Amino acid sequence: MSAPSPAPPRPRTHRLAGLIAGRRTKWAVLALWIVLLMALGPLAGKLGDVEENDAAAWLPAGAESTQVVDLEERFRKDETMLAVIVYERTGGITAADKAKATSDVAAFQNLPGAQKAQGPFPSKDGKALQTLVPLTDEDVTGAVDQAREVSERGPPGLTAHVTGPAGSGADQFEVFQSLDGFLLMAAGLVVIVLLLFIYRSPILWFVPVLSAVFALGLAQSSVYLLAKYADLTVNGQSGGILTVLVFGVATDYALLLVARYREELHRHEDRHEAMAYALHRAAPAVIASAATVAVGLLCLLLADMNSTAGMGPVAAAGVLTALAAMTTLLPALLVIFGRWLFWPLIPRYDEKYLKPEAYEAEHGVWSRVAGLVGKRPRALWAVTMLGLIVLTLGLSTLKADGLSDAGQFTTTPDSVKGSAVVARHYAAGSGSPAVVIGSASASDPIARTVRGTPGVAALSPPATADGLVKYEATLKDPADSAAARATIDRLRAAVHDVPSADAKVGGMTATSLDIKRASARDNKVIIPIVLGVVFLILIALLRAVVAPLLMMGTVVLSFLASLGACAVIFEHVFGFEGTDAGFPLLAFIFLVALGVDYNIFLMHRVREESQALGTRRGIQRGLTVTGGVITSAGLVLAATFASMVTLPLVFMVEMGFAVAFGVLLDTLIVRSLLLPALSYDIGRRIWTPGRLAKESSAAEPKVREPVG
Repeated sequence: MSAPSPAPPRPRTHRLAGLIAGRRTKWAVLALWIVLLMALGPLAGKLGDVEENDAAAWLPAGAESTQVVDLEERFRKDETMLAVIVYERTGGITAADKAKATSDVAAFQNLPGAQKAQGPFPSKDGKALQTLVPLTDEDVTGAVDQAREVSERGPPGLTAHVTGPAGSGADQFEVFQSLDGFLLMAAGLVVIVLLLFIYRSPILWFVPVLSAVFALGLAQSSVYLLAKYADLTVNGQSGGILTVLVFGVATDYALLLVARYREELHRHEDRHEAMAYALHRAAPAVIASAATVAVGLLCLLLADMNSTAGMGPVAAAGVLTALAAMTTLLPALLVIFGRWLFWPLIPRYDEKYLKPEAYEAEHGVWSRVAGLVGKRPRALWAVTMLGLIVLTLGLSTLKADGLSDAGQFTTTPDSVKGSAVVARHYAAGSGSPAVVIGSASASDPIARTVRGTPGVAALSPPATADGLVKYEATLKDPADSAAARATIDRLRAAVHDVPSADAKVGGMTATSLDIKRASARDNKVIIPIVLGVVFLILIALLRAVVAPLLMMGTVVLSFLASLGACAVIFEHVFGFEGTDAGFPLLAFIFLVALGVDYNIFLMHRVREESQALGTRRGIQRGLTVTGGVITSAGLVLAATFASMVTLPLVFMVEMGFAVAFGVLLDTLIVRSLLLPALSYDIGRRIWTPGRLAKESSAAEPKVREPVG
């Protein structure tokens, strides 16, 4: 090797990087971001105004239950949700209880958006009373809150709850309303604490966090505009995940860039030159990573589920704005503030760092891990792979059939308590009937068919409008039960056979059934497409086929292991009844895309080092110099998603835990041990059919490990 020059020549390919971090242009970059935030920032606060958390926003566009929602518009002037007020006294309803419930009916008529209240209806066992109040969408949450205040002021021993679609919707809305603010605070706090620990500087953490806040503001503004003018479906879940994702991904990219910048500050006296070189070297991996995640997320647009299809562009916007902020705003801020940001561990220029071994000496732990990979690669990948396969066995216990109303919350809100009271004393499906709409000319045959369907407890009088007839069928079983979904299947099969009726079945239970089936379809269609797209991106990045196959194979195995472990933990540790039907697909998207992220960071550096040192030495060098920063990035992302486990929604808890667990598994096992050991064992053939696969190095170490 020739003697190192005092300063490496400036590569032509990093002129753009030099422009971002230039002596004058850095101020232009900062000014541009300030202008963007001033212009679009106010829109970020309006994101909640365009969120849609009603059933239609989640439904598959062509589902039968969606068609029924549209047909119901012909039967009413205003969109309504039914509030069910239920009173219970375990020893039997008294005359005073009946008087209280009767007087409440008049008060319910004064609720915001209240239509004509009906009831109170006594239960057959004499232990409950039930009043039905249709509410328009004027202020459902406010109306439900007032209804609870009115109904709770009863005789001692009488309990009252507000349930039904309106009560459940209000409880969910209150959770979603506080979601963004809580997650922003929790994610921000987690990131600040971890950056203080990682950087060991009381100052440096502020710049990545400030850049992440700018990225989040731009992401929320972009999503607001897409929802308002491009008909993008946004709900409370996607809005909450956007906050966590932007903070996690932006911090990951910041860690990688700052680590490379710190490395180059040792090699360059001019911090602008150091940043230009660092950005030139780190940006391809960061851009490839962001492209992989964003393209994988955009594949969700192929989903039948509106909520799943909407999640793709929302999350992709978060990733792309994080990329933009961390490759423009962050570099500009770092060079504006200068080296003192790293205080007390300020990186100084020293010619000794022009030699690779000098910098490697700073990574002692990871140098030892790389040494282990070189000594026993075959044993290492065999043991880690076996461990991951064992974890996949938990997949047999995964219950992804959807969650009941009670199972959606980690707490027990009032609507869930009320639903349990209704199930104890009335037909279990009371308050959430199946809706049957067909041709008015076939009204009588439709009614006879519905009454004769097993699982139907009662049928409402017909309502007619525009040549259509509507019936509401009360089911014998709870609306969120498997038995009720089976009744919907029987009901649909029966009314579809009524001549000239063109009848359709919707309602809460039918919606749940359609969501479950659409989610199963989305899993089968989208997962193979995502794998194919990500694989092609990796081939383009690494100019090889074998290395991308290894990366995809190890990440998929890591995903299956994570899902298997989570299935066991959800059931036996958290005590959850199962997972949302869309959980496996979203977990796959996040874990595979983010898992490939870390493999990209590693293998891109390995390829860079392999060109000078040979593949096996390049693997050890790449693992040594990236191990610390990638592990730190994984810990930050995992901790950021883990903040979601404090929320009262089971779906958010499960998603946060699954992503956190999977990221840690991928960071600590797959990227640190399994993939490097497999690659080291195979050697330069991982670059097949690229040029590197044909080049040998005299210094290339051999694998001498005995088999068995």
